[in-house]
Amino acid sequence: MQRRRILQGAAVTAAAALLPASVRAVAAPAAETDYPSAQWAPASASNYTVSNRPTAYPLDFVVVHVAQQTFSETVGIFQNPAKQVSAHYVVRSGDGFVAQCVREKDVAWHAGNWDYNTRSIGIEHEGWVDQPAYFTHAMYERSARLTANICDRYGLPKDRAHIIGHHQVPGSDHTDPGANWDWVRYIRLVNLL
Repeated sequence: MQRRRILQGAAVTAAAALLPASVRAVAAPAAETDYPSAQWAPASASNYTVSNRPTAYPLDFVVVHVAQQTFSETVGIFQNPAKQVSAHYVVRSGDGFVAQCVREKDVAWHAGNWDYNTRSIGIEHEGWVDQPAYFTHAMYERSARLTANICDRYGLPKDRAHIIGHHQVPGSDHTDPGANWDWVRYIRLVNLL
């Protein structure tokens, strides 16, 4: 058992070394995240609402976003108190690395609709809607694994009625994840993992 803990600690240390310096400085062990494979990269407390979900609000959706930014720029925006925006998770394109920026119990400000913010987990993906090269196999697989985990923990069906795009949020003026996001592939992966 002790050998396993040593190996886990070494894996966390190695993963932290791969993070950009701006994220690495605030990274914490995976045990402090809601999703065990995520690394902690906290958003500014000015960019989300402290809550006690799902007691305070039921969780009904996972909202898929494309950040229109790089991974490190997205994390930096969430850490900037002047930006007034955050998501629970950010997924990196090249390797599918997952950062958690807001605890799932808290309300991230990602959907542009308070009702949907209170009832959803937001997942940002590095990239641009018009640049499908950012939607790598690693990104789809790791994001789908994260979404499957969230759905399992909160009893959400793994379907398009509960896993939605930002563009589907009422009142949204966003188009993400965009026409290049492969929903059929994504939902299939969510259901396989």
